[in-house]
Amino acid sequence: MPEVSVVTPFYNTAKYLRECIESVLAQTYSDFEYILADNCSSDGSEDIAKEYAAQDSRIRYVRFEELVPQVPNYNRALGLISPESRYCKIVQADDWIFPTCLQEMVKIADVNPNVGIVSAYEMLGDTVYQTGLTYSEQVLSGREVCRRSFLEDLFVFGSPNTVMYRAEHVRLRQPFYALNSPTEDIDAAIEILLKSDFAFVHQVLTFTRRDNVSIWSGINAMDPVPMHRLVVLVRYGREVLSEEEYRSALRRAKAAHGEALAKGVLGLKGRSFWQYQRQGLASAGLHLEPLSVAWHTALFVAKRVLNPLDTAQSVLARLKRSRPGD
Repeated sequence: MPEVSVVTPFYNTAKYLRECIESVLAQTYSDFEYILADNCSSDGSEDIAKEYAAQDSRIRYVRFEELVPQVPNYNRALGLISPESRYCKIVQADDWIFPTCLQEMVKIADVNPNVGIVSAYEMLGDTVYQTGLTYSEQVLSGREVCRRSFLEDLFVFGSPNTVMYRAEHVRLRQPFYALNSPTEDIDAAIEILLKSDFAFVHQVLTFTRRDNVSIWSGINAMDPVPMHRLVVLVRYGREVLSEEEYRSALRRAKAAHGEALAKGVLGLKGRSFWQYQRQGLASAGLHLEPLSVAWHTALFVAKRVLNPLDTAQSVLARLKRSRPGD
């Protein structure tokens, strides 16, 4: 019986897949099964996966016959985990994990049986993310983590590559990731944490790539974060916040999203930007109101006119970031 089910769903990631697989096989913790779930790859990824499966009995290679989008592919891959494993760790095919990742995550979850999710610091490109907790904060109420994520902009869930789930939660959620939601991984994390605890390992345990072509790189041009924060707050905020706290957080979230929309207007964003924003808002019962967009755009312009120093500093900062060698 494997203690951990490690799952790598993949589609045409031959460029990175070998590095990903080898990071799992290099783990100091060895009691795991490793499921390589192939979403009809055609770039040589199949051969790489089969090569490693032939060398290590812990690896189970499964090739699906139907090509599906990323979220349904992740859901069916998670459906392959052992019915007896205690934990589930996704390792995304274009990312990798550090050698002690499974060991450290299992260790803290083993001594805290109510922990539903374990997270840790993440290398996102060349920057460390998931900061915000003090070193003494290692196991917290899941509801408190959700609450602080709304009040303090604390974000310690990371990507699917960053966290480990207690496997019972994976098996109970069908499908695990919600379809037709722009925040499916955050939704899953919050819904699990509303009924369990959260553990954080104060070590860098995962690496998430940002220089590759991926789902995230495709939506990053849509300035998704303000909309995501607003949508998640509307869905779950009242579960953990007082009405006064919720209304205050909602005002801040709407203001941040309004600024993102204003930048979309002034940056002449195309139809895909507005469609993405409209569909994301609709997933939480919200609407993209033309009058509201116009008001936020006018407010944004007025602020820049009234604060020329801030505007100049912002422009200079962007120019500096764009200069080669800086």
